[in-house]
Amino acid sequence: MKRLLFVALALVGCTASTQAITVSTPTNGAVVTSPFTLSASTKTCAGLAAVSMGYSIDSGTAVIEPTSFTAKVTAAPGPHVLHVKCWGQKVNDQVLLNITVQATPVSDITVATPSNGAMVTSPFTVMASTRTCASKAAVSMGYSLDSGTAVIEPTSFTALVTASAGQHVLHVKCWGQQVNDQVLLNINVVQPTTSKGPAIPSYAYVQQQIDLLPGWRIKHDPATPGTATGSMTVVSDPTLTGQTVKYTTTFTNAGGILYSNTYGHDTDSTNFVYDVHVWLTADSVLSNLEMDGNQVIRNGHTIIYGFQCSGYSNTWEYTVNAGTVDSPKAHWLKSTAPCNPAKWTRNTWHHIQISVSRDDSGNVTYHSVWFDGVEQPINQTVMSEFSLGWALGALVANFQVDGLGTSGSATIYVDNLKMSRW
Repeated sequence: MKRLLFVALALVGCTASTQAITVSTPTNGAVVTSPFTLSASTKTCAGLAAVSMGYSIDSGTAVIEPTSFTAKVTAAPGPHVLHVKCWGQKVNDQVLLNITVQATPVSDITVATPSNGAMVTSPFTVMASTRTCASKAAVSMGYSLDSGTAVIEPTSFTALVTASAGQHVLHVKCWGQQVNDQVLLNINVVQPTTSKGPAIPSYAYVQQQIDLLPGWRIKHDPATPGTATGSMTVVSDPTLTGQTVKYTTTFTNAGGILYSNTYGHDTDSTNFVYDVHVWLTADSVLSNLEMDGNQVIRNGHTIIYGFQCSGYSNTWEYTVNAGTVDSPKAHWLKSTAPCNPAKWTRNTWHHIQISVSRDDSGNVTYHSVWFDGVEQPINQTVMSEFSLGWALGALVANFQVDGLGTSGSATIYVDNLKMSRW
């Protein structure tokens, strides 16, 4: 009888193994998404004071935690065994929980513009697309501001959105079969500044939409290293006028592509304004963006009105003939006006206007450049006459893209490139 009582007491002692680990979340059998929250605590471990805790998934290595903890746990979709463990002085224990990790619904909503935190003026452009919505095929998209009603759009769209000045939350949404999802973007709508630009007399001749003219020449600029290829395509999105030219430049070792077009003939005009709207895509890599023109005057010499935004000097640069007319040597000079195309806001239109003039002695004055309506004075006069043997009276518009680094590409949209002259 005593022996039976002893055995019974021993069994009671074994089963009272002080399973003190408490797991607040997840529960046994829970269905979770990754990452999921694990919250657990204990004071004792196998009957002794607990020193630490930890967890592991299946047969993975334990992550050590204090005796009361909350952690974010990442796991692949599917069934798993979650081990919640404790350690004490020469003892350890654990609780095993069966959990199922559910695949997280996926939406590939891409918002090209605006970016999160962007400062915009009203109306601003929203450009977005998606193929999936919460892991299902997307049927439609839309957008709304703050708590406003959604405007429904197709699964790839560009829209002009009007908003009052101030901070807003832009909701870009998608819908699928019984699912929906959204991306939230914080934007700041500011009052537009009055657009300013160079003074152009009413009698000036204005050549509109040079970018849409036939006859554009595309070639690697031998003055740049490496290699480069380029192409031009007329598109309708993004656009200001209904038709935009997409310039695609691919390069190695900082190579550059010169896009040029002879848009007219005029030996006598002495004042020019180069006016263009430019859109750089977010993934474009470039060092310099050159926007300028050439003119062959009455004596058969060429005036080069060279002008570029340089990422190397971080300034607007202008061209000088550092040699002689018959033995010319084109050279870039830095201005004091700051510019770097890498710092331009991407996926939005920028308005560039460049004012230059010449005298009868081959000297060019670079007056000012306006970037999005803000004037940056240059006020430099240099000799820029070259004997090149070009056709008399030729007027040439140039748009050059120079790469940056060992390899890459730049996608740039140009709308309504125009030249005023008088």
